[in-house]
Amino acid sequence: MADLSDPKAALHHYLKTTRDDLIWKLDGLSERDVRLPRTRTGNNLLGAVKHALNIEAGYFGPTFGREFPTPEELVPLEAFDDDPQADWYATADETKDGLIGLYRRVGLFADQTIEQLPLDAPGRVPWWRPGAQDVTLHRIIVHVIYDLARHAGHADIM
Repeated sequence: MADLSDPKAALHHYLKTTRDDLIWKLDGLSERDVRLPRTRTGNNLLGAVKHALNIEAGYFGPTFGREFPTPEELVPLEAFDDDPQADWYATADETKDGLIGLYRRVGLFADQTIEQLPLDAPGRVPWWRPGAQDVTLHRIIVHVIYDLARHAGHADIM
């Protein structure tokens, strides 16, 4: 168990717990079940996981000058210019097990960033508006926990 009296350890603990909670939503579901549209906009559980893994890869990668070891497995930033929702839908060749496996690898990558940097480590989010791009690791961990918790809530509804 993490020492939750240490701020960095507490933040990291809640990030990992939220990540695991989101992945758990797919537990026991078939490939068909995770792909079925669950909202009027077509969202599904597998798309929520794909979106979340791209969130973590981006915020704990390029923001801190790091690159995920196999960037070709992620949705490229340029794809969002044409479709702001580019990472919300699994392609026909992306499977439940494949995306969960990729998310676990992205999680390890994010964990390494957190373990290697101090909370006040500077970063820069290139896709945020000018003037708001400079961040710290602390801010990004909080931002990602907030974002993943929202998507885990979405998955509860789906």
